[in-house]
Amino acid sequence: MKNSRRHFFKQAGAGMMALGVSSALPAGKLYGMAKKKGPAKPDLFNVAVAGWTFFKFKLEPSLDMLERVGAHYLCIKNFHLPFNSTPEQIAEFHSKCKAKGVTGYGVGPIYMKSEAEADDAFAYAKRVGVNIIVGVPTFEMLPYIDKKVREYGYLYAIHNHGPGDKLYPSLESVYAKVKDLDPRIGMCHDIGYTAMLGQDPVAETYKYAARIHDIHIKDVTKASEEGKDCEVGRGVIDFPAFIKALRKIKYKGMCSLEYEKDNTDPIVGLAESIGYLKGVINGTK
Repeated sequence: MKNSRRHFFKQAGAGMMALGVSSALPAGKLYGMAKKKGPAKPDLFNVAVAGWTFFKFKLEPSLDMLERVGAHYLCIKNFHLPFNSTPEQIAEFHSKCKAKGVTGYGVGPIYMKSEAEADDAFAYAKRVGVNIIVGVPTFEMLPYIDKKVREYGYLYAIHNHGPGDKLYPSLESVYAKVKDLDPRIGMCHDIGYTAMLGQDPVAETYKYAARIHDIHIKDVTKASEEGKDCEVGRGVIDFPAFIKALRKIKYKGMCSLEYEKDNTDPIVGLAESIGYLKGVINGTK
């Protein structure tokens, strides 16, 4: 995979050089050369943050960080909103999020090994008021998950976990188990883990587009099991190509940044990662 960060800034540098040449022209000619462009067509997807990014933080400092980096969507983890939360606690959670300009759009990942755990998860999502669950069910639970999805009408996105995972290491391993189930059962594509398998996240996104219901954004230092989490744009994933793929497949879910490099002090890396990702989105046609 090529170095996407270097490629992106090389393009940006070329644009700046072109601007420097143009700015030497008389103002009238410069303005005359400008072409009128209509408003850019908005993307169907949004940038979010996965709650696991803040697993060492309580809700309030997590929301403060989201506000500081300009992120407006959060995939909710149970350490911020427990499964047994009362309606009053859920209302308070949403109120705190709203005060920081944040919306909780989904819940999970939630591991499910029994029908009781699945029942609790779907009931929890309903009480929270979201319609997507990021889950990790055992193989035996999949027929029951299919039943629950048909009952609730929710999306259910199974999270791939890369090298060494015995259940769902890849998107292919998820698809093999869900292809004959309700199409609302699909994948939460963790692109970092896909890269660590030596696979191209862009190609896998095209291949399984119809079943990708959620995305976890990461970057890694190597396209192998030895890869480590790093700031988005510093690793091996080609983000301009990835964003183009999302637009081509008309992806309309969330792109949740799951930043794990600095768990005790994530704000700097989180800000850099979101800034880079938004820069690619704004600078890629």
